[in-house]
Amino acid sequence: MSSSSSSSSAARGADAAAAADGGADGAPVVKNHNKYRRDKPWDHDGIDHWAIPEWDPAMMKHSLVEESSFATLFPQYREKYLREIWPAVTKALEAQGIACELNLVEGSMTVKTTRKTRDPFIILKARDLIRLLSRSVPLAQALRILDDDMQCDIVKIGGMVRNKERFVKRRQRLVGPEGATLKALELLTETYILVQGNTVALMGPWKGLKVVRRVIEDCMDNIHPVYHVKALMIRRELEKDPKLKEASWDRFLPKFKTKNARRKRPSAPDAAKAEAKAAAGYTPFPPANHIVPSKLDKAIESGEYFLSERQRKQRKEAERRAKGATARAEKKREHRQGVREPDAAGADADDGGAEAYLLGGAPARAPKRGREDDAGSADAKKARKEKKAKKEKKSKKDA
Repeated sequence: MSSSSSSSSAARGADAAAAADGGADGAPVVKNHNKYRRDKPWDHDGIDHWAIPEWDPAMMKHSLVEESSFATLFPQYREKYLREIWPAVTKALEAQGIACELNLVEGSMTVKTTRKTRDPFIILKARDLIRLLSRSVPLAQALRILDDDMQCDIVKIGGMVRNKERFVKRRQRLVGPEGATLKALELLTETYILVQGNTVALMGPWKGLKVVRRVIEDCMDNIHPVYHVKALMIRRELEKDPKLKEASWDRFLPKFKTKNARRKRPSAPDAAKAEAKAAAGYTPFPPANHIVPSKLDKAIESGEYFLSERQRKQRKEAERRAKGATARAEKKREHRQGVREPDAAGADADDGGAEAYLLGGAPARAPKRGREDDAGSADAKKARKEKKAKKEKKSKKDA
């Protein structure tokens, strides 16, 4: 038994080697790949593969074996609205054999199949319904998703732009002035578009959803939607011409080239710094002052961190008083510099003032001497006392 099996395997190996090298005549063996292919009479060029056939409940005679369910969370500001419309949602889903539940504690909506469900795809439609309701789509519009020819898509735009201000500007650019850009996209693509927070909710046919998603992504990449609107308007007119149905439309569509804005030239100080940095060469070590100390580090270094609140107030008060004393001393010094002693220069100044007065101008007056300077001089006090004493002595003699 073992010898026969080994001989048969050796024969198969020899046949395989012969087939690889060629036939008995040395000619290469051609494999017939169409050997097991058969004609498919149900598949021909006249079939529209994108067409959605209508569902008939009679196609499914028995109920589903397993239960399928989907749940989604909703924001808190939608709780009041969902509580008001939930009876209408329940009624619409019960007609399709779908059960739904609104959990206000967890903030979630759940849909699941029942034994009355006959359409296996309707559970996915119900899932899309609760997703749209959680994204602030009105009930009247969201219920249209249960139709077979209506699809939906949620485009997340929150992470496409890092800068918050730039993100808000580009999102507003998508909406347009008074919603004009959004309305034009809705008319050209036959879709419903709702921009809400960090997402954009779309409803419409597959073709329209694909176009709108591309427009939104390009808008977040700094390509204005008006370019797409213009191209869509041209395509809409070209579709009306049957002669151009099989022709290329590239010659009719506009081609927009991106232009890089001219960079601002660096100023002279910046250029000097760049040249100095280039001349110094690259060093892997950071500079000595590359770490800026924080307020906490400064407080610990000065010892203020370890003081009590009362000690800190006393310290601040002492600093304030010292600063005020320094300012007063500086002011006194400046005042003393402005006071001039009565000397020859002062007499000349008086003569000059008299001359200016005779010529019709106002005499130049010397600055008044301050009382603080006279009181601060011990010699002046002594002279006044002696003069007063002489006057009193003379008055006594006369008497």
